[in-house]
Amino acid sequence: MSTAAHGITAIVLQLAPMNLHGISKWFSLGLFFTGLMSPCFALDPQPRLWSHLPMGTNFVGVGYAYTEADIFVDPVILLEDVKMESQTWVGKYIRSFELFDKSARIDVTQAYREAQWTGLLDGVPASTSRSGWADTLLRLALNLYGAPPLSGKAYAAYRAKAAIETIVGMGLVVRLPTGEYMGDTSINIGQNRFAFRPQLGVIHKRGKWSAEVTGEAAFYMDNDEFFNGNTLEQEPLYFVHGHLNYSFRPGLWAGVSLGYDYGGETTVNGIAKDDQQQNIAWALSLAYPLSPQAGIKLVYVGARTQESVGLDSDALVASLSFLW
Repeated sequence: MSTAAHGITAIVLQLAPMNLHGISKWFSLGLFFTGLMSPCFALDPQPRLWSHLPMGTNFVGVGYAYTEADIFVDPVILLEDVKMESQTWVGKYIRSFELFDKSARIDVTQAYREAQWTGLLDGVPASTSRSGWADTLLRLALNLYGAPPLSGKAYAAYRAKAAIETIVGMGLVVRLPTGEYMGDTSINIGQNRFAFRPQLGVIHKRGKWSAEVTGEAAFYMDNDEFFNGNTLEQEPLYFVHGHLNYSFRPGLWAGVSLGYDYGGETTVNGIAKDDQQQNIAWALSLAYPLSPQAGIKLVYVGARTQESVGLDSDALVASLSFLW
């Protein structure tokens, strides 16, 4: 789950449509928040993406995230002191299986969000709220090296002997345009476009310690229904994140994560907006087993923009997972 922001429609609708290089302030604000409404897709340093799983296992998780953010916008938009509070509920399903004689997994993630924004619009206090289903995320991952496809006693015996190991994996995340979207407003929870995020990662485990690095790039399809029939395009967004984890015993582990992303400049009707993103994020994770089939995890995620326009956010996440 991410710390990304969501919508601000009511504030947008109060703005007078003044022209900025042929594109109104409505477009400018909409473009800014398009880059922030990317939960579970952009700056989200998730650890253990390439873990060795027993084949034929099902995992189900539910989670809740509370996020606060300070949002920085272009001064010409006449918004100041914009803050956001959001609540996100997430459900996730994972299935492990064998593919091309390698261990693989498929993930399905669905979120529902409620968020509220407050700020000063041309010096006057204003607020708005949005809620709805987010875009569905699908992920397919394949371990290219290490992590052989095993199950049952063979898997348990292999894990017991694997004191030192390296795993290399690749994956693809696809964002489906299933979230709430209305073409007559510039801000929506859904993005009304497909997005594809190839991944390549490596884990090295030595005793109770493991280090992990993953590189990703997000590629966006066009949105031809962006705010009253305009066309929104976006350049790729590049993301790298690293993790250091320590396992106290099976199911009980703690980790620290660090991530950086860059890119994602948008254009509307062929006009570049010069709004590239650059963010740093970090996370602290703690997982605790309730039983051999269930566990809980607590995560803090912080993110800070490195540009004059963007957002600084902090989130607390709690999740519960089961396997069978």
